[in-house]
Amino acid sequence: MEQNEQPVFGIEKLYVKDLSLEVPNAPQIYLEREAPQVEIQLGTSGSGVGDGAYEVVLTVTVTAKLADKTVFLVEVGQAGIFRIMNVPNEQIEPLIAVACPNILFPFAREAVSDAVTRAGFQPIVLQPVNFEVMYMQRLQEQAPAPTEVPIQ
Repeated sequence: MEQNEQPVFGIEKLYVKDLSLEVPNAPQIYLEREAPQVEIQLGTSGSGVGDGAYEVVLTVTVTAKLADKTVFLVEVGQAGIFRIMNVPNEQIEPLIAVACPNILFPFAREAVSDAVTRAGFQPIVLQPVNFEVMYMQRLQEQAPAPTEVPIQ
């Protein structure tokens, strides 16, 4: 490898890989006047697809409930193919876990809002997410717990 090869980080393609919407209690749920409780779950995954290309998928699941009834459930798998080349191996995982989801998030936010609106509800606006903090927490959870050694 030549010394002057510049690091490459680029977007090849952005796309919705998975989109599902459920309104299991329609039409009765539309007669409810209370605001539902909304729960949001996020997940990311990444895998190499060859020749410096990586597919990263940001999955956003939004569940709205009234008491024990589901108002709606939306799941979006916003994906992208990213070109990552001439980058040290230890920097690839943070790029896939932090930089790529940061790029994908606005597209996932729009897909969620659009699906919820099309289902006949007020749009859900997802607040910004700090993927770096999520990544650091995941690293800490994976780290082995320090073992205590009794001092003689």
